[in-house]
Amino acid sequence: MATLCRPSVSVPEHVITMEETLELAASRHADHPQLPLALRLIENTGVRTRHIVQPIEETLKHPGFEERNKIYVAEAKARVPSVVQRALDDAELLTSDIDVIIYVSCTGFMMPSLTAWLINELDFDPTTRQIPIAQLGCAAGGAAINRAHDFCTAYPEANALIVACEFCSLCYQPTDLGVGSLLSNGLFGDGIAAAVVRGRGGEGIELERNGSYLIPKTEEWIMYDVRATGFHFLLDKRVPATMEPLAPALQDLAGLHGWDAADLDFYIVHAGGPRILDDLSKFLQVDPHAFRFSRATLTEYGNIASAVVLDALRRLFDEGGARHRARGLLAGFGPGITAEMSLGRWQRMDEEAA
Repeated sequence: MATLCRPSVSVPEHVITMEETLELAASRHADHPQLPLALRLIENTGVRTRHIVQPIEETLKHPGFEERNKIYVAEAKARVPSVVQRALDDAELLTSDIDVIIYVSCTGFMMPSLTAWLINELDFDPTTRQIPIAQLGCAAGGAAINRAHDFCTAYPEANALIVACEFCSLCYQPTDLGVGSLLSNGLFGDGIAAAVVRGRGGEGIELERNGSYLIPKTEEWIMYDVRATGFHFLLDKRVPATMEPLAPALQDLAGLHGWDAADLDFYIVHAGGPRILDDLSKFLQVDPHAFRFSRATLTEYGNIASAVVLDALRRLFDEGGARHRARGLLAGFGPGITAEMSLGRWQRMDEEAA
């Protein structure tokens, strides 16, 4: 069985608080007719702090798409290797033990992918497979876990490395003044995460089943409008209500496995905003406390896109993990509208040894 090991997570050193976000929005958009609504929505996110790769003074500038993408490449190369090394150390593996690298990011573009650079820079074997995923947005963290599970199921002795690198602040567009855009300016943060899925051994979540679900006819609800100035994030006002149709998909996946989605031991889900967690609690009939790890990520880091599920899982590890063979669910939600879901049991090495 493939085991998802302890994630390594890093956030940049520059911090912006909720209070600073509200002050900036009020001062820069004082004449906006819907400013009170935007401020109220930002405050209701519950995001207290976010981390960004540049000081806020630089973040608010727009030097052009070309310059921003250069910053993305430079920052990724400067920050990802140490996160990867910690993930490998936690999984007790070397670069030579990795058979595939799955790299997810929706906030910058590289070709070849950062996977090629990592293989050369960190001395992975030249035969290491590369799976870059760029267009699943926040759902990509869940998708990366699922594709790693699939790979290790096909090749039981293999090990997969997942890397999520998101610099959402580099997508800030000062001319986008819709309420959805203003809300996004106060919601998204930057972060990097990495984790290993071991085909054999390891401590963490022993993955047992995964699945995907796309809500029909919602592909324009979360999307990028790609222009000369870069990625312009479009967010439909109906997005916060999508847990009502997605909760049954989570229940169905659990049901196929003989489990009850309302009666699991841990839940690691993407926290796009507080309503996502509130609605999941309601529709799955789960105690809100079950989503404390995802809510903590949202509060301390904001929505860090594909890295959220890995950071939430890291927080479960920090709490001491779950009891041996405890059952849990992981899920990422993003453009499509897409859900990437997986089920697994907690594997403790000390219990296995005993």
